[in-house]
Amino acid sequence: MTNAVDIKNLTISHKEDVLVDINFTIENSTALIGQSGSGKSLTLKAILNLLPSSLICKKNIDSNFEINAKNIGFIPQNPFTSLSPMTKIKDQFFCTDDKKIKLLKLVDLDEKLLNRFPKELSGGQLQRVVIAIALSNDIKLLLLDEPTTALDDNSKTTILNLIKKVTKELKLLMLFVTHDIDSIKNLCENIIILKNGNIIEKGLTQDVLINPSSNYTKELINSTFKNKEFRK
Repeated sequence: MTNAVDIKNLTISHKEDVLVDINFTIENSTALIGQSGSGKSLTLKAILNLLPSSLICKKNIDSNFEINAKNIGFIPQNPFTSLSPMTKIKDQFFCTDDKKIKLLKLVDLDEKLLNRFPKELSGGQLQRVVIAIALSNDIKLLLLDEPTTALDDNSKTTILNLIKKVTKELKLLMLFVTHDIDSIKNLCENIIILKNGNIIEKGLTQDVLINPSSNYTKELINSTFKNKEFRK
């Protein structure tokens, strides 16, 4: 198992404007938290080398970890748009048939779903399929971009518990990007608070939740636990 991945001197700029300027470590299970426009999605895309050409990105990632499809699994925000609607589930994996069945069992799905189309599955089932597909290769790092946004409360809880189980069982590093602290309070060991492209606080999740050092973090926590999205 890779114990950690260091992301050093990550800067993202547009013309003269610096949008993100951070250093951080993905260690065990790590959450990247911030309001809309804080730079968290840009950071995720930078790691995945998916930034548009209009942005200039510089970064130094731990030389012991190579960024490629074999090492990284990605779970996007919306399972409804992340799968090809006209392609059967079995044809959207990148592994053998035996492994497809194994992965579906891992995410608590029946192998019969392999012969169905995405439109025949519920939102919770689709998200579990997306998780299984992300595990098609023997990845070391799992990146998640607000994976429960499109789900109801019951499905959200199920998916969060599943993510916790899968990452523990497969001994994966995880970076969970979200604006919702409630979704990661029992999932991620470490937390990074991002504001305007800068890290303003980081540490063990429970320590930060109990004793936040910045007013911004306090406001974010209060907004989250009043069941309101922090999207000012």
